[in-house]
Amino acid sequence: MSNPLALLSRTATYALLTLAAFISVFPFFWMLVGATNSSNDIIRGKATPGTALFENITTFVNSVDLPRILFNSFFIAGVGTIATLIVASLAGYGFEMFRSKAREKVFGVMILGLSIPFAALMIPLFVMMASFKMINTYQAIILPTVASIFIIFYFRQATKAFPTELRDAAKVDGLKEWQIFFFIYMPVMRSTYAAATIIVFMANWNNYLWPLIVLQTNDMKTLTLVVAGLTSAYTPDFGVVMVGSITATLPTLIIFFLLQRRFVEGMLGAVK
Repeated sequence: MSNPLALLSRTATYALLTLAAFISVFPFFWMLVGATNSSNDIIRGKATPGTALFENITTFVNSVDLPRILFNSFFIAGVGTIATLIVASLAGYGFEMFRSKAREKVFGVMILGLSIPFAALMIPLFVMMASFKMINTYQAIILPTVASIFIIFYFRQATKAFPTELRDAAKVDGLKEWQIFFFIYMPVMRSTYAAATIIVFMANWNNYLWPLIVLQTNDMKTLTLVVAGLTSAYTPDFGVVMVGSITATLPTLIIFFLLQRRFVEGMLGAVK
């Protein structure tokens, strides 16, 4: 006979997990159902599928330059992610592998940068980009995100699990440091790269405030800005907004599910 207290504890645990799962999934359910309903139905709180899906899709496609907006978003998120991974992994590798008296001091000062809110950096960054004549360009969005302090910290911590014997053996075989990094370190740390890819891509794809400041023409705007703009009308069409939200969500979901297994390994510090 099972212990009543254990049964009660298990029941309470499953109840809490079910409630948490419902709270987590409900916004996605509401978004999917809302895309099939008219704006009036959504305002009334209708939570069942409707018949306005194709009308909402047509209105959304006709309201925005979707190919151009998707190109902007994928270009900024893709190039920004690749550049961040290269710079951050090189920095993390260097901080961990090369020892010096000033290393920890420099790293400590860099970590302090995490405490500076982005709101305090917006004006200096804007002035800097304006002086370089980069306002309303892809470079203005990508460059400030490349040297991500958090991702550098993440790579340094992950590099602590990297087998130094591999590096020593490669040096004995005559490999140079850049060869060790690209041909040994990167393949071994692929789980870390996968986890960082998800984090950085989602951050770049969903970036809103900084693109809102520096992108000043419609042909340069990202999908996040366009979807936010759909809600700023005096009478927003919520069905169209839901279609835009689904369009903006799909790429991040695809990236996550493709790299999900590696993401879990990377978060756990697995080295293969």
